[in-house]
Amino acid sequence: MKRVYLDYASTTPTDERVVEAMKPYFSEKFGNPTSFYSFAQEAKEAVDKARTEVAGLINAKPDEIIFTSSGTEACNLAVKGTAFRNKNKGKHIIASSVEHFAVLESLKWLEKHGFEITYLPCDKSGIVKPEAIEESIRDDTILISVMHANNEIGTLEPIKEMAEIAEEKDITFFSDACISNGLVDIDVEELGVDLLALSAHKMYGPKGIGALFIAKGTGIEPLIHGGGQERRLRSGTENVPSIVGFGKAADIAKKEMKSYVLGMEILRNYLIEKVLRIESTKLNGHPEKRLPNNANFNFAFIEGEGLILELDFSGISASTGSACSSPTLEPSHVLTSIGLPHEEVHGSLRITLGRETKKEEIDYLIDNLPGTVERLRRISPFKGGFDDYVKGTEWKGGHKHV
Repeated sequence: MKRVYLDYASTTPTDERVVEAMKPYFSEKFGNPTSFYSFAQEAKEAVDKARTEVAGLINAKPDEIIFTSSGTEACNLAVKGTAFRNKNKGKHIIASSVEHFAVLESLKWLEKHGFEITYLPCDKSGIVKPEAIEESIRDDTILISVMHANNEIGTLEPIKEMAEIAEEKDITFFSDACISNGLVDIDVEELGVDLLALSAHKMYGPKGIGALFIAKGTGIEPLIHGGGQERRLRSGTENVPSIVGFGKAADIAKKEMKSYVLGMEILRNYLIEKVLRIESTKLNGHPEKRLPNNANFNFAFIEGEGLILELDFSGISASTGSACSSPTLEPSHVLTSIGLPHEEVHGSLRITLGRETKKEEIDYLIDNLPGTVERLRRISPFKGGFDDYVKGTEWKGGHKHV
């Protein structure tokens, strides 16, 4: 059976060049970077080089990069660390309603500790309006958090305009860029953000390593205490092999992104055009301001989980949304936030392409998808059934129009 992987937003395979760069630091160059002898200095030089490479990907300075165990930890450090560092100034935080769960769960935890959160709505394409941020700012606002791009629907947010508002009010601005690093040019100087989270395994690096950009002068409280590694902001012996791998992945992305992103966009547009020919199907997210590899579709009157299983039987790997939340089977908070009713939220399909994705793989999906959707619609549990619903009607947002 043919196997096609189309869930690169969930994770990417580790680039062979990255694996080769990591190998020596598991056995030959195994020193602890915080010691002083030659083995240690060899490891320290590798960590310093990787820090420079990750910084170079986003036009930051090397000493503004803090390595973490994941993008999730980076988000936790940004949100909780800022909150506790600035709690004497205020306890109000502003965040978008479509943040990743790494941010949303951190905010829920902070609410239990006396912080107040304002969740900003977005429009039907997933964009948060900068003016909504301005209107929500209070005298005790200490943090604004809006993700760089949405991990489910791919919408890119107007981060620069938002960060300018935060700077004018002297409020720390954080953006989660874990899903967009390696896919979109990110320049922290141009964006004006104070904090930015990154993840290696979303850009052909190893799992278990992330980073947080902390602009100079930005106050943050550490969450993990111990030996004082990573500028005393993230104690613990450095994961040298993974840090080296992150650096190599960042260097590859910086050099090759322009060429592989162009190929992704061409295939993504081809995919969108073909899939939208399926009856009663629409695209979720902004049609233009979106990640180059993301296409999120909504199919009337089918269950997304059933669709994923049927596609898997044909060897196609895709998802209904974020891999981090898929075990919950809860309705997507992102699709709910953009105004989709319950029955439509459950009929979503997220396709994300990678550097290796080929046209014949997209064609294989396109060959299988219409029949799969039709079969699921015939056995749809929704009242009235799909045939009765669309007979003499036009599907608009899940409501009947005769």
